[in-house]
Amino acid sequence: MSQRPLVKPLVRRWPTLILMTLVGIGLAVLYLNLATPRYTAHAEVLISPPLAKSTDSVSERTIESYAHVLGGRSTAARVIEDLGLSGSAGSVDRHLDASVVHGTSVLRVTADDESRQKAADLSQSAAEAFVAWVGDQDTQLTASVSEDATPPSDPSSPARVPWLIVGGLLGLLAGLVIAAARNAADRSIHSPAELEEASGAPVLGAIAYDRAAVQTPLITSLGTHHPRFEAVRILRTNLQFLDIDRDNKVITITSSLAGEGKSTTACNLAIALAQAGAQVALVEGDLRRPRVSEYLGIEKSVGLTTVLVGRVALDAALQQAATPGLDVLASGALPPNPSEILQTNAMRSLVSELRHRYDVVLIDAPPLLPVTDASLLASISDGAILVVKHGETGLDEVRTATERLNSVGARLLGTVLSMSPVKELSRYGYGYGYGYGPEYFEKTTSGRKRRNR
Repeated sequence: MSQRPLVKPLVRRWPTLILMTLVGIGLAVLYLNLATPRYTAHAEVLISPPLAKSTDSVSERTIESYAHVLGGRSTAARVIEDLGLSGSAGSVDRHLDASVVHGTSVLRVTADDESRQKAADLSQSAAEAFVAWVGDQDTQLTASVSEDATPPSDPSSPARVPWLIVGGLLGLLAGLVIAAARNAADRSIHSPAELEEASGAPVLGAIAYDRAAVQTPLITSLGTHHPRFEAVRILRTNLQFLDIDRDNKVITITSSLAGEGKSTTACNLAIALAQAGAQVALVEGDLRRPRVSEYLGIEKSVGLTTVLVGRVALDAALQQAATPGLDVLASGALPPNPSEILQTNAMRSLVSELRHRYDVVLIDAPPLLPVTDASLLASISDGAILVVKHGETGLDEVRTATERLNSVGARLLGTVLSMSPVKELSRYGYGYGYGYGPEYFEKTTSGRKRRNR
């Protein structure tokens, strides 16, 4: 089994990455506001040759040695005396630094302190002390302050921009670690590729997530260009290409767990097939929590169970839905032993009868993992379609559900990724069978005429 890709799951967690980046920047701002700023001021000293030899230049070695003196402890001691400071030469020396202005005979002395004015006083005093020191030496060179120190307007540390950049990068790194950890712990299905890998069956379509689906579960209440409507049409089209050498007429629609959208998928697929001209029977095979009759607005007290126990004939139990070409067999009275009823010869005979009457028979079954009902129904069908909820159904749950079907010899025809974000649909949803309309199905159906009732 190949490892799950890393980049896409991290990109999917972009809110975490952005949040942690902002947290990092916020912490950097907090530090900048709490940290004591330091200011840096500088003065410059010009080293000149004797006037008689003004055309000569001062050697580079001499300039560098003077820079060492300017930033050394002897100068620091003179600064302490000049400014009346209480610290030692070593403590003042740590705040002084001297360098040569490149390509010149100019020395620059810098001083930093928490006070703007003190930083300027330190550098100015150091420059003047050095000028005095040069005058005391037995040398023909002269030194003069070429640029006086002035109090700086902005602090030199902490530097705001670098700290903000570092804070943002550290926050982003923390976000990546958190996202990677969450991704490692997240075993749910997020893409058709993951679903196909876990189930070993093709992904037939992806149904768009729609907040309004609770109030309007059926596609008959949507516009024809609605993403959920289009996704169901794509699912209908892809159904035609499932093992075309076999006649997949009776299909069980199930899921791993409850709440994954199997019943709405069954209803909408039945409606779409009927709209394309097929004669469709939809059987409410979930005898534990039936929802089909509620969605389609039909009577559920008479249906599958009443036919199986012989109380009502099949023709009397079938109800015509609002969509022409779609008949529904509701659940009927809920029995205490659904599994035993579904594995009877009466159930097999009923499925066989529906197979001969209709172009397509869809059976809405309970979830596979909690009970065995769906496995039993799938075993007497031509195959099963597994509905998987995007972002919630786990990889292990899909694999276990697939194993349940294999254990009873049922075929997993394909899967449907339900409640997918619309942006995900635009990425891969239209790749499945786009371009085929209802007329395609009309040409491929058996052309049976609806039975006389």
